[in-house]
Amino acid sequence: MPVLSAVAALFSMQILGEALVRLLSLPLPGPLMGMLLMLAALIVYGRVPAGLRDTCHHALKHLMLLFIPLVAGIMLYFGQLADDWIPFLLACIGGVALTIVVTAVAFRWMLNRSRVSEL
Repeated sequence: MPVLSAVAALFSMQILGEALVRLLSLPLPGPLMGMLLMLAALIVYGRVPAGLRDTCHHALKHLMLLFIPLVAGIMLYFGQLADDWIPFLLACIGGVALTIVVTAVAFRWMLNRSRVSEL
C-alpha cells in the first residue's frame, strides 16, 4: 500500500467516522469513531499493511506539530485560564495519570498475551 493510499485510507476512515457520528447523533468525536472503524477494518483484514504502517510511523514522528494549535488556543484564553487554573491543572494531571494507567495495563496485557503465544 503506497503512501498516498495509506493517507487516503486514514482520511476516509476519519470522514466515515464523522459522518456516522453526525448521522447517529453519537456523543463521540468523529475522528475517534474513525479510529475505531480503522481498528475494526484492520482486525478483519488480519494485519497492518506495510504502507499504512510506514506512513503512520513517519506521521507519529511529527506528532508534536499537532500541539502547536493547542498551545496557541491556551494562550488565546489565558485570561479565562487564570481564573480557572485549578480545574485546568486537575484535568491535566488526571488526564496524564489516566493515560499512564491505561498504557501500563495495555502493555502488561500485551506482554502476557505474547508470552502465552510463545508457549
